[in-house]
Amino acid sequence: MVQVHVFDKTDSVINQYLAEIRDVTIQQDRMRFRRNLERIGEIMGYEISKTLEYETKEVTTPLGIKEVRVIKQQPVVATILRAGLPFHNGLLHVFDQADNAFVAAYRKYDKNDGFEIKVEYYSAADLDNRVLVICDPMLATGESMVKTLDGLLEEQQPSHIHLAVAVASAEGLSYVRRVLANKPVTLWVGSVDEELTAHAYIVPGLGDAGDLAFGEKR
Repeated sequence: MVQVHVFDKTDSVINQYLAEIRDVTIQQDRMRFRRNLERIGEIMGYEISKTLEYETKEVTTPLGIKEVRVIKQQPVVATILRAGLPFHNGLLHVFDQADNAFVAAYRKYDKNDGFEIKVEYYSAADLDNRVLVICDPMLATGESMVKTLDGLLEEQQPSHIHLAVAVASAEGLSYVRRVLANKPVTLWVGSVDEELTAHAYIVPGLGDAGDLAFGEKR
């Protein structure tokens, strides 16, 4: 069964960052948009860290020895290019020794303005028996996330999968929960919007995260 945590159901500072990445005025500052995605990633990374396995380690200080609890094995942090890069950086601020994975996925439109999800590139560390964290700012239909997982898990099996998303549609969330129901998955979602248009845009959403972070594509 897929577990789901929705952050904006509880008052916290992450709601401020979510508000700012949605705000059409604040969005004009690309650096702030990227930084807010990083901060959302940092908060989600902290929450994910509570679910990991820990071990006791002795640390030598200038005045003695202290036993501390540290992460037993760093996760693999993955993202979908290009929109996920700032989010990915935020997670890496938390898991700074993590291995990484990158996936190139995009919408390929046809002449009737329909589209299919194309995945053309995977670069991943060893995932077998590892905790995998995949981040993407937007979860619209959920198809990109599922195809990304299909490719990454073709010959490997993580011990657990965490999906981190800033804004999701209710439809996309339902699709991912249904398709991944038999996998060890936890979803971390900043906010859930009810509407998904015929062209698979989340409403009210926030727009195109990749364009807002890095500039419009040709």
